[in-house]
Amino acid sequence: METISALTNWRLTVRREESGVTILRAVTCDKRAVLPEEIFGLPVTALHNRALAFGAVPVEGEEVRTLGGAENEEWDNRNITELTLPQSLREIGDYCFMNLRSMETLRFYDTLRTTGSASFMNCRSFTRVELTRPGAEQGPALASIVRSLQQELDVTIRRPDGDTLRLLFPEYVESFTENRPAHYFQLWISGKAYTYHNIFRDKALFVSDYDALWQDYLAAEHDEDSALRLAYCRLRYPAELSDGARAQYTAYLRERIGKALSFAMGEKDMRGFKMLLDLGTPDAQTLETALNEARDLRLTEATAMLLERRRGAPGAGRMRKFEL
Repeated sequence: METISALTNWRLTVRREESGVTILRAVTCDKRAVLPEEIFGLPVTALHNRALAFGAVPVEGEEVRTLGGAENEEWDNRNITELTLPQSLREIGDYCFMNLRSMETLRFYDTLRTTGSASFMNCRSFTRVELTRPGAEQGPALASIVRSLQQELDVTIRRPDGDTLRLLFPEYVESFTENRPAHYFQLWISGKAYTYHNIFRDKALFVSDYDALWQDYLAAEHDEDSALRLAYCRLRYPAELSDGARAQYTAYLRERIGKALSFAMGEKDMRGFKMLLDLGTPDAQTLETALNEARDLRLTEATAMLLERRRGAPGAGRMRKFEL
């Protein structure tokens, strides 16, 4: 068995090919796991069917061990919370990450060309995607992932021009009912969130199409907390945001400024927190509630900003009575 140094610990079964290395099976003991960019001096270009899936049967191939620091005792991919894929990767096989129950975040590059069927089956904690786009061309992987999942996805896209997009794809509910006499199934989809997951044109994302869904989403049954997060993310990372869309998201957050401030504090995002305060000074009660939360969370910067705003808030300068 060959041993190589890497960022994290892996036990790998691989196959060498002309264009690079295919990982047939991979298991780690690390919660934050990073797959290697190269093995044997060749780029890692593919993950085979069920490569990281829990419960996958062993396969024949070359055995490789990577060393990336102290090892935990439990080698179980179900403990992975964050997974980073290499930039060299071009293909993900069927059921590749099946049953990774703890995986919350997947990081990959837009150079990924193919994602297999049911790659994220039973990945119930998977809610965050971080995509790096090295060039101007959009790859098809993001569309394939977002379309294949019903849960809310928080997607960050880092673009080559230095801009960052953060887009929320709200959760939708899909259910089947059986018509027994006729022996056929009917598919029911609840809410307009489904349209966000299917906004892609030829597997490319157009931000103007995404923003155009907002009013229809609000008009239908929807989760208000998801809507608040969606509006916050678009204002916080406003790449390609039109004046009309900005006004709509701004109006929504102003009406819910207390909840929005609480969300920003939960994210520990002080730039976003200041952005919300700049939308307009909240009333005295909202400021007081936010101030108590900031103190409880020990967010000194947020506390300072709220104290400054409270000095000029309506109703803040209450009369004090002193008796001698």
